[in-house]
Amino acid sequence: MSPRDFNRSERVAGQLRRDLARLIQQEIKDPKVGFVSLSDVEVTRDLSHAKVYITVFEPEKAKTSLGALRGAATFLRRRLGQELRLRHVPELHFLHDDSVEQGSHIDGLIAKALDADKESPERTMTEVDESDQD
Repeated sequence: MSPRDFNRSERVAGQLRRDLARLIQQEIKDPKVGFVSLSDVEVTRDLSHAKVYITVFEPEKAKTSLGALRGAATFLRRRLGQELRLRHVPELHFLHDDSVEQGSHIDGLIAKALDADKESPERTMTEVDESDQD
């Protein structure tokens, strides 16, 4: 892979990210899409496929939102073709990005652990030192 290939696929991914975010927000009227955010786009080196990562702000509706976006993929690809200067617009593959949900879950676990630490009696340094000698 030459550096030029990498730069081109990265540039195309960046342009797709901007254009798709705008198209999803302004032109997709399907209420099943819900409140989504485009978190990333990865384009293959040959520019034939693009993985579009979507964050869904109502996790219980992720499947429905993804289904609606996958149904709109042909429309979105056609609209991208009208706006981009590409010979071939990559085929769009929508995927759920659950990193925000995982982060929230981990934050909750940390908060729970901190609360549990506050509720338990604290050991003094002498108690810790004595238990280390055993």
